[in-house]
Amino acid sequence: MSEKEELSKLREGIDRIDDEVLRLINERAQIAHRIGEIKQGNIYRPEREAQVLRRLADNNPGPLPAEAVQRISREIMSACLALEQPLKIAYLGPAGTYTESAAQKHFVSAPGFNPLASIDDVFRAVEAANVDYGVIPVENSTEGAVGRSLDLLLNASLKICGEVHLPIHHNLMTLATSLSEVGKVYAHAQSLGQCHEWLNRYLPSVPRIAVASNAEAARMAALEAGTAAIAGESAARLYALNILASNIEDDANNTTRFLILADHDAGPSGKDKTSLVCSAQNRPGAVHELLTPFASNNVSMTRFESRPARGMGGGKWEYVFYVDIEGHREDAKVAAALLELGSKASFVKVLGSYPVAPY
Repeated sequence: MSEKEELSKLREGIDRIDDEVLRLINERAQIAHRIGEIKQGNIYRPEREAQVLRRLADNNPGPLPAEAVQRISREIMSACLALEQPLKIAYLGPAGTYTESAAQKHFVSAPGFNPLASIDDVFRAVEAANVDYGVIPVENSTEGAVGRSLDLLLNASLKICGEVHLPIHHNLMTLATSLSEVGKVYAHAQSLGQCHEWLNRYLPSVPRIAVASNAEAARMAALEAGTAAIAGESAARLYALNILASNIEDDANNTTRFLILADHDAGPSGKDKTSLVCSAQNRPGAVHELLTPFASNNVSMTRFESRPARGMGGGKWEYVFYVDIEGHREDAKVAAALLELGSKASFVKVLGSYPVAPY
């Protein structure tokens, strides 16, 4: 067989497989439609989606990597869901932000995405049922917690029903064609901090100006000659800017964690996380007592962070503690730990149980 004949047969084989994949995808959509008819309500289940993605990753024989299989599967699930229940998603805007990328990573391309001006606006939109879900940043591996998100979680009625981990790769973008033409750099304050050493090395004397978001920085750079912005690739495409330098973050593992907000959390998926906020009684050893329920019930704590108790009516130097633990609040050992914590803490609020980010 000649090389040309072999290629022809291989392409015919791909065509047959593509036709079968198309048939199976539509068969899946028909089954999803029937599930929607039976449930007659909110058919999006974060825990079910997480279970499917984990099962496919575990059963994946290759050569496609597990993450690629999960991305493809999430796209299919999103398209099937959109046939029955098109979701409306609010996120911290404007368009071109990393939060938009996180929303797209979690909900893929099927829903309607609604950029809002502030984290407060995202909370309000979900609470008012103007959208189905909200996406907000909560912490960065380099710069730490997003304080406004934590403050709002403390007092809001919303629940956390999912999380997204997004690797953050910053780019310097501008209308200019060389670094020598850049006389000013716009970026969000956290991004300026995450690129501090790179800026010191390559643009040491150029003023750095903090703005509301990196997408806003890109918009401003597109309007003002001789300026540059630090933002993601999507912002460069959106505002037609040249990327003069890529991956300028000081930490190659720079990652931001985002939360999915709703009026509900998620059911147990088998690999979950529970977030809560609590406060200690004002007496010696009280903070230590907050930790003992987790240790005594063999519950692993992955995050413990203090923050001023804003909006709770406390005085100066009153603090609350944000805690992440492994497991779902319905798991026996987690439920026991939370019950014990309630007897020791002056205040406990479970912010939500939800699947651990799959990738």
